[in-house]
Amino acid sequence: MPGLPMLKALWAYRGFVWSSVMREFHGKYRESLLGAFWSVANPLTMIVIYTVVFGQLMRPSLAGHEQTPFAFSIYLCAGVLTWGLFAEMLGRLNGVFIEHGNLIKKSNFPRICLPAIVATSTLVNFGIVFGLYLAFLALIGHWPGWALLAVIPLLALQVLFTLGLGIFLGTLNVFFRDVGQLTGIAVQFWFWLTPIVYMFDSLPAPARAVLRFNPMNSLVSSYQTLFLNQRMPDFNNLIPFAVLTISLLIAGGWFFISRVGELVDEL
Repeated sequence: MPGLPMLKALWAYRGFVWSSVMREFHGKYRESLLGAFWSVANPLTMIVIYTVVFGQLMRPSLAGHEQTPFAFSIYLCAGVLTWGLFAEMLGRLNGVFIEHGNLIKKSNFPRICLPAIVATSTLVNFGIVFGLYLAFLALIGHWPGWALLAVIPLLALQVLFTLGLGIFLGTLNVFFRDVGQLTGIAVQFWFWLTPIVYMFDSLPAPARAVLRFNPMNSLVSSYQTLFLNQRMPDFNNLIPFAVLTISLLIAGGWFFISRVGELVDEL
């Protein structure tokens, strides 16, 4: 299996990956008075804006949750945080080989370490914001209880899906630089095609039929079910997403391995 050498290389260079993540995190805020606060300022600002702008407009569509305090905020934050992790990781993976072109040319290390560093770094940032979200849920008395354990498989699926797609696009971007620009535009449209600031059931039937093909729909809805309804999501709904994730990992890994020798020449 082509993935086994990559996993072995990652394990052998795990110290390099982790030290790179920590160096990036500390370097980002070394000269800042407020330090790591800035890692949560942007997502928090976005959540506040969406809540204020869309809160009153969308509240009536949260059927069955009229008596739940902050129901729309809970629903919105679950989607925004999930999407924020996906968009940040995919955006960085898209340009990871170009951004580290000089390092690739000068140093001899497994190139797969670079996507691993990006994934780990974005997960660290996500962990900070997600911790604030959990504190908010505890403060308003809407703690999900044991259902919170569902975050583990959901997050694993999401990261693997993003890695598969990101490694494929990041490798392709080295050879066709327009890929990076097109991906950024596509992600903006993708956001609005995902039920984050609106309820899926509030859409007309033709729109629902089309959006069912959006792979992020089932993932985001699972997070929203978990935190808003305080129960485990239906993992059967995630089977197509899991199949797509495996396919992307295979396709992305194969494309990366087949082209990794040409990266230096293109960079």
